[in-house]
Amino acid sequence: MTVDSQTLHTDLSAIVGAEQVRAAVPADAIDGVQPQMIVEPDDEAQVAAVLRLASGAGLSVVPRGGGSKLGWGNPPRSVDLILSLRRLNQVIEHAWGDMTATVQAGCRVAELQRVLAEHGQRLALDPLWPERATIGGILATNDSGSLRARYGTLRDLVLGVTIALPDGTLARSGGKVVKNVAGYDLPKLINGAFGTLGVITEATFRLYPLPAHVRCLRFQASEVSALHRLLLRVLDSTLVLTGAQLAVASESPPVLDLRCEGIAEALDDQIAQLMQFGTGLSVAPLDPVDWHGYDSLWSEDEQELICKVSVLPSDIGALTQTIRRVAGPMQLGWELKIQALGTGMLRIAGANEQTLLAALSILRAESGQLAGSCVALHAPLAVKQKLDVWGAAPGSLPLMRRVKDRFDPQHVLNPGRFVGGM
Repeated sequence: MTVDSQTLHTDLSAIVGAEQVRAAVPADAIDGVQPQMIVEPDDEAQVAAVLRLASGAGLSVVPRGGGSKLGWGNPPRSVDLILSLRRLNQVIEHAWGDMTATVQAGCRVAELQRVLAEHGQRLALDPLWPERATIGGILATNDSGSLRARYGTLRDLVLGVTIALPDGTLARSGGKVVKNVAGYDLPKLINGAFGTLGVITEATFRLYPLPAHVRCLRFQASEVSALHRLLLRVLDSTLVLTGAQLAVASESPPVLDLRCEGIAEALDDQIAQLMQFGTGLSVAPLDPVDWHGYDSLWSEDEQELICKVSVLPSDIGALTQTIRRVAGPMQLGWELKIQALGTGMLRIAGANEQTLLAALSILRAESGQLAGSCVALHAPLAVKQKLDVWGAAPGSLPLMRRVKDRFDPQHVLNPGRFVGGM
């Protein structure tokens, strides 16, 4: 809804101070939807107060951290306020003896990792753009990276969270110790919910030691099937990898990158076994600094389509064949990076919007036949306006709607951006 800008500015200034409220500019728009105001609270109490004001006035709110993934999701139905968490950027506590850390949602991932590294520890994930991405943002989007092969996703790493609800309540769940399992599982509920249930203000994570050594190998073959067989053999072995990524593209030979971490003696044994598994394939050491995840798929080209795809590991080969079959006749350039557990990202380029839309529709149908999924993370606005970026509604949608109604009955937060237009 539209609220008198001067009144809104005055009311928000009473909560956070006039210097932390400003009128939105065109650069603040989300998929062409222009907000009225940007507000930057100093602490979680102010976050809660802003949400209480917005809820009472019937305003729509979009939380924003570093803005690195603000274009993900459906175009919002409306945006009155952007609630910036930029000022909530502190590492509150690093309990290095307990291997836990509590951090505010606006803290950049890279900054948290720098603080943890001072005691030889890390948050065991490697999300997109860590210098820009914030803790709240990676939780909201469930962005874990290739380290999930060894340490699990954010759902496995987060111990507790604090969120501000639209009615102004601050809700806390979980704890600061690894064994705390009591209470409502709010940390898992908000993970990947795209900020539609509440605004994350703080999180506590379990930590892991920094590795003593890191070794990587790159296998290359003329056919992806050979690399797929190697990947499945590795997954079926006793080897413990911290990364496995198969990269296939329209204009380059496929490669499989494998990463191990640990003490030197154990790594020597793992590398020797990997070399034995890959007999007959081209193999070379890969400098760990040259390990590139999904970030290399992204560019500034607005006409590209970037999808998150997911299939069973046994169906990775079938997925690559499907992509070739769809992209070839349409003369599409494409690149797929898919990691050990069957989740990856696909970039499609070199086509007009109609062709991108047609390709996405076919890929969704084909991946559905493999019991997989295909979510459009980045697409031209004209494409996003003609489909639900999340794909077909899941069977759990009625339950998801009930949860949304319980946490955000007026649908204040991120309206229309999540699954099923929630």
